[in-house]
Amino acid sequence: MVSNEKKDAKYNELLKKKIAKLKKKRNAVIIVHNYQRDEIQEIADISGDSLALSQAAVRTDAEVIVFCGVQFMAESASILNPDKKVLLPVTEAGCPLADMITPEKLRAKKRQHPQAAVVCYVNSSAEVKAESDIACTSSNAVEVVRSLKEKQVIFVPDKNLGRYVQKQVPEKEIILWEGFCPTHIRVQEEDIKKAKLAHPKAEVIAHPECNPEVLALSDHICSTGGMFKYVKNSNSNEFIISTENGMLYKLRKDNPGKEFYLPTPHLVCANMKLITLGWVAHSLEEMVYEIKVSGEIRDKAKKTLERMLSVTGEKSGTTISGY
Repeated sequence: MVSNEKKDAKYNELLKKKIAKLKKKRNAVIIVHNYQRDEIQEIADISGDSLALSQAAVRTDAEVIVFCGVQFMAESASILNPDKKVLLPVTEAGCPLADMITPEKLRAKKRQHPQAAVVCYVNSSAEVKAESDIACTSSNAVEVVRSLKEKQVIFVPDKNLGRYVQKQVPEKEIILWEGFCPTHIRVQEEDIKKAKLAHPKAEVIAHPECNPEVLALSDHICSTGGMFKYVKNSNSNEFIISTENGMLYKLRKDNPGKEFYLPTPHLVCANMKLITLGWVAHSLEEMVYEIKVSGEIRDKAKKTLERMLSVTGEKSGTTISGY
């Protein structure tokens, strides 16, 4: 009798072959975020940290971008790549952090602080980007805030990233929004202490969306893309990784001689795991579900993203997603 595991593996291989054929037929590229399921990362044409993988999207000749991530990422891809069809295989793949701020609430906050510049984390909707002055990612947030002439900055929506920026840029007054990542906030100070006791030789690497107490116990704080670079160049062979568990797939693949541990098994983003091989095949077969940002919202949001690109030295037209 064939085990369920073998049946699943066989079915997945059939789906991968189907996706490869459909991808060629549609002249499509598959872009995959590091937090996606292992089998989705395996079929990626472009994978990795949100900023890096989306920057690569604009360089492709593909007519269709299948974005295996979440809603706001696909929106940003559409904003800066208007001539390409951007597909999100599962429309329900949203971001609770992005949902913690609305354009109406942001406008109210701006009225309270009329002299402040508004910096929005790319983990926000196109409408919120349209209400902001400049965007940032976790890797360039400090650089972006430091570049502003304004002394007051409304930072939305992640309070932990905002607190981290405030420590790095003390000359600015950061007005925080009470938003947070429901995945990163699950890592507690006690989790890190226990993990360090269990793996005393391991370095602790944390994403800046984690709680301040967790960051204080970390050896290095960086974005997901920064984690890959840091691990590759580190002399250490063991690492405690404080970010979503999907990161372990590529970390292990790229660093076969090194060990990686999660401080808690709860570092799972349910939204990032919604996309399956079956949904990718369906997306390419039926050309669904298209994410299109147009009109005034696109124009304003594009300026917000391009201002960030001008600060970080990236070329206009690059797409940004987040994390």
